[in-house]
Amino acid sequence: MPRLALSEDFFTDLIALQRPVQKEVGDAVRHFRSLDVHTLHASKGLHLEKLEQARDSRVRTIRITRGMRAVLLAPDDGSDLYTLLRVAPHDAAINWACKRVFSANSATGGLEVRNVDVLEQMETYLATEARKAAQDADAPQAPRLFAAHSDTVLRDLGIDDQVLGLARLCTDIGNLRLMKPPILPADQYEVLEFLAEGFGPEDVWEQLIAPRGQTVRSADERTPVTLTEAVLNTPHRLVEVSGPQELERILTEDLVRWRVFLHPTQRRHALHAGFNGPAQVTGGPGTGKTVVALHRVRHLLRQGGPDDRVLLTTFTRAMASSLRDSLALLLGDADVHLLARVDVTTVDSLASGIVREKRRSVPKPLTTGGEKAAWERALRGEQGDWTPQFMVQEFRNVVLAQDIRTKEAYLASRRPGRGTQLGHVQRDRLWDVMQRFVNDVLARDQATYTMICDRAAQSLTAAGPRYRHVVVDEAQDLHPAQWRVLRAAVAPQADDMFLVGDPHQRIYDTRVSLRSLGIHITGRSARLRVNYRSTEEILHWSASLLDGQPVVRLGEDGQDDAAADTLRGYRSELHGRMPDAVGHTSQEKELTALAKQVRAWIEGGVKPSEIAVCARFNTLADTVISRLRREGLPVVAVKDDPGPAAEGVRVATMYAMKGLEFRCVAVVGLTSAVLPYAQQVTPVSVDPVQNRQDLLAEHCLLFVACTRARDALAVSWNGERSPLLDPVAG
Repeated sequence: MPRLALSEDFFTDLIALQRPVQKEVGDAVRHFRSLDVHTLHASKGLHLEKLEQARDSRVRTIRITRGMRAVLLAPDDGSDLYTLLRVAPHDAAINWACKRVFSANSATGGLEVRNVDVLEQMETYLATEARKAAQDADAPQAPRLFAAHSDTVLRDLGIDDQVLGLARLCTDIGNLRLMKPPILPADQYEVLEFLAEGFGPEDVWEQLIAPRGQTVRSADERTPVTLTEAVLNTPHRLVEVSGPQELERILTEDLVRWRVFLHPTQRRHALHAGFNGPAQVTGGPGTGKTVVALHRVRHLLRQGGPDDRVLLTTFTRAMASSLRDSLALLLGDADVHLLARVDVTTVDSLASGIVREKRRSVPKPLTTGGEKAAWERALRGEQGDWTPQFMVQEFRNVVLAQDIRTKEAYLASRRPGRGTQLGHVQRDRLWDVMQRFVNDVLARDQATYTMICDRAAQSLTAAGPRYRHVVVDEAQDLHPAQWRVLRAAVAPQADDMFLVGDPHQRIYDTRVSLRSLGIHITGRSARLRVNYRSTEEILHWSASLLDGQPVVRLGEDGQDDAAADTLRGYRSELHGRMPDAVGHTSQEKELTALAKQVRAWIEGGVKPSEIAVCARFNTLADTVISRLRREGLPVVAVKDDPGPAAEGVRVATMYAMKGLEFRCVAVVGLTSAVLPYAQQVTPVSVDPVQNRQDLLAEHCLLFVACTRARDALAVSWNGERSPLLDPVAG
């Protein structure tokens, strides 16, 4: 029987198909693998065909249904390894197959694909532009983008003759990006992109090629690689099916394993040989930051000793549970024993455990209402306009953020992000109010989560670190007190901390200077730009709601213009329908439409557990659950922490959607009364700076909810539409 490898693109196609068609694909793949390699072409059921117009003579197609075909790459070296590349409607599959050419990268030895038709058109276009520029005597001659690098250097980095010719015609990075994958081979494009952004050839080799196990050799010293060897050299994009049991597992496990698939642009960060201190990876939604963190954990576990413990931490319990499941899936049976060396938890849970160890109990966490009442008690008798909301922010964002412990330190402190000016006398009185608050809640054995973290950081600093590595997911929402816990949990050394996050998903006002906390990431920070989860339509629509907002980079306190971040340049290679945004005259009509939409998704082949509905608050989320159940639809609440095997549409608040992803998402109840929510936004008259930060957090919350969707997004409201649904001018 023939050997078979499955590509990442095949799985992307398969996931998007309706369930009946997925079954047909599975049946065809099983049938293909059951045949004798010498009788493949004689099989009438498969219709294995060579395409006469194909630019690559090794391309084949097989029939899935009357309207669907799969594209394969046949071996050319006498081996029996076929590679299943794509599955698509008949005409689209044939069109894709005819325009592609496959080769082995001379540096990495991996399989690569290019759209040769488009590349030839690009060569004509760029050459024409170059001639026009040369003939214009008055125009300054633009330098070539890669003029600083010789042909020898580029060839040593895996650039072949066709791509080299195109690279020599590029005058700026915009020219290069016209040829981004899948037009150019992904490995070669990434090399050129790094060089264009100022990285040196040695850096490119270290970050892109050496992690693939390659040693430095010139292009002339390399042995040519066969197509079969190239397929086997590309484990990050292709997986060989070792037997019928593995094939069955891949085709019947609901493709869950691909939640932890490591893409080429992520690989160099996750499998880096070793960072000389803390490292950080940022990126927009769906760029695979969490996947990078998971693979980094596995890499550290495999490289470390039996006593090297790893902390994998995130922001919410639901996200920690999801990380635990994904890490177990990634480690698999071969490395499952490594789980004993990993703690997967939230920072707040870690802090509570540390405080419990010290005093055998933990203060009862204050609710929002309880904290407000405590500040009201502390403010009694004070003359002034200070409100409980003002005091919460001053205490959290100045005192606890800067680890201020004396009145003298508070009087002398900077107050970044605070728009209300305070004189010496006012600060003196405020410190007394804050002391009354602290004494009051401690006497009742209560504390905010941030106060518990502050106490835990002190205990860890005194007792010493307990982990060799700390890996942080959703880093953008951590408060400085939480960062102090993590900094104290691991000794400063190589590979001590690995941080991933996205400032555009910051839904709490937690600007922080990592440098001030002893976390130095200069020279060890990278950004992911390719979205592997959502379609370009969902990504573009969601980004339009937020792009242009003054978002501060991860790890910066935002005190200078250089701290600004942007969504520009993020992209997705996936395409689908534009999101639906519909208003209704009543909540009843909105819920009726929601039930109809959810039923349509399920009848279209989407599993209920791959669908999510989210609302701003639990009250509407509970109403949604009741309504869907009355409609006979299976449903579970995310707050009940259902496992991955639990059947049912997931329903959650927008906050609880952080870190999760689904094929289809409905965001409901987006009215002007709840977004922005007045109680969450500081009035301009109280603090104009805080007002802007609070409004930004509301924008980010909507952005987070919408970007949980992979294939379909439906947004709705009843009554007056939220103004945050209006695109932001860039």
